[in-house]
Amino acid sequence: MARGKIRYWAAAKEAAGVAEEAFEAATLGELMTKITENRDDLARVVSRSSFLVDGSPVGKRAHDDVRLGDGVTVEVLPPFAGG
Repeated sequence: MARGKIRYWAAAKEAAGVAEEAFEAATLGELMTKITENRDDLARVVSRSSFLVDGSPVGKRAHDDVRLGDGVTVEVLPPFAGG
């Protein structure tokens, strides 16, 4: 189980109510499940978002296949105006 930091941008930040928070998760899929539990607004934003893991785009990879290492930073990037 990796420990790291998740950063929220724009609408994700508003829905999360924080700019960043610490997490423990082995995969991006597990992390998404944890952060959206009992947070319906955040779940809606996350479902439309793209992600960076230590600055690298996740792209279309299955979130359960994206392994997270200790000290990793995950960024949630919701669609911005025009995109």
